[in-house]
Amino acid sequence: MLTAKQHELLRFIHERLEETGISPSFEEMKEALELKSKSGVHRLISALEERGFIRRLPNRARALEVLKMPESAVAGSAPKAANDLGARTTSVPARMPEAANDVIDIPLHGRIAAGAPIEALEDHQSLPVPAALLGPGEHFALEVSGDSMIEAGIFDGDYALIRRADTARDGDIVVALVENEEATLKYLWREGGRVRLDPANPSYEPQVYDARAVQVQGKLAGLLRRYH
Repeated sequence: MLTAKQHELLRFIHERLEETGISPSFEEMKEALELKSKSGVHRLISALEERGFIRRLPNRARALEVLKMPESAVAGSAPKAANDLGARTTSVPARMPEAANDVIDIPLHGRIAAGAPIEALEDHQSLPVPAALLGPGEHFALEVSGDSMIEAGIFDGDYALIRRADTARDGDIVVALVENEEATLKYLWREGGRVRLDPANPSYEPQVYDARAVQVQGKLAGLLRRYH
């Protein structure tokens, strides 16, 4: 059962997501419901979350997902009495908010450099990344060191956005951990029982290893570049 204000807020969030793909801000929700403070919005959202109508998306500053709606709200007519609210519900298809101002903080593990496995680079920093650059899955970022991938458009100082994975297809650009010591960003190719890690710069030679010596830690999902 929903109160009138809970129902009103749920409709407002649902309609905004349908129109723009972005959750309304707490200030927008406060004004839409004519509440005196944002604390009232927090209480309404918590109540809706507890009842399974919405959920908050992790690592996103202002992202909510509507899980279900009262049938009356989907039909477009709000119930007249609070006792009628939420008696029957219908599921809303899962839909991630489209990225516009949506930003996700992902772990920044330092520079990807010879002699340091990914785990050794962890320093509890994070990098804000537009959600449009990321797909599903868990991601982390690495600052690129060197010019071995310049012909793939990856330059020294870029931030490589990596989706965690322990497998990859031939031709994927991966973060490969070699002999549990050296992390490198290269094209991956398999040749029988061996793995070839190809640079994207003719000044560098491919690196060939026994397949058991190479561990895929992630696949390139995107790049960020800062201009100074």
